[in-house]
Amino acid sequence: ANFWLLINATDPAGQLQWLMGVLADAERDGEKVHIIGHIPPAHCLRSWSWNYYRIVNRFEGTIAAQFFGHTHLDEFELFYDEETLSRPVSIAFVAPSVTTYINLNPGYRVYEVAGSYPGSSHAVLDHETFILNLTEANAAPPGTPPRWQRLYSAREAYGLPAAFPADWDRLVRRMQDDEQLFQLFWFHLHKGHPPREPCGSPCKAALLCALRSGRTADPELCRPLRPTLSFPRIQELWQQRRLC
Repeated sequence: ANFWLLINATDPAGQLQWLMGVLADAERDGEKVHIIGHIPPAHCLRSWSWNYYRIVNRFEGTIAAQFFGHTHLDEFELFYDEETLSRPVSIAFVAPSVTTYINLNPGYRVYEVAGSYPGSSHAVLDHETFILNLTEANAAPPGTPPRWQRLYSAREAYGLPAAFPADWDRLVRRMQDDEQLFQLFWFHLHKGHPPREPCGSPCKAALLCALRSGRTADPELCRPLRPTLSFPRIQELWQQRRLC
């Protein structure tokens, strides 16, 4: 709700210009970069989000991974080549929160990343999510230490051959037709404590569209999913689901 950003939504404070400079230096020196931020790109103002998307495309060979938070949920946002919007070039991992915001279990994520050695991709190879089951914790006798437990491993739970952008893109397409797989993702999305209201067809269409959307308000990113809903309706549904 910082309305001053609207005065220059293209690049407030020159942040994107700075980012391009850092990425250009890294590209020149043959380095890989991890981008760590708070608010995921698709949650940002439209012009900033689209410009960030272009930068990720330009430096796809340099950006090894992106990590964000903010939403309190366990999700991701995919990035595609700008020419065809069909080739996955990057993914923004959105980690769950340790807070209990909106009836969620506390959770945190551990990433497995390619090691630091000559020629390493420094890419994410897998990730695991751990939660504190509040129902179980509240039922325990006073003074009982909290018990964090492993909820799932991404590659194990979703049958991913690897954790590259193309693998997550295929997962979104598989979830379209595999309802059991989608409901498993819905369970993990909410850190083992999904809302009582189930995620039916409209909700599913909105969520799958959001997973493909690394930039704000682009109906073309959802088109390959053949949604039966209009894009404004999809946006409306997912805005209702957002916690932040």
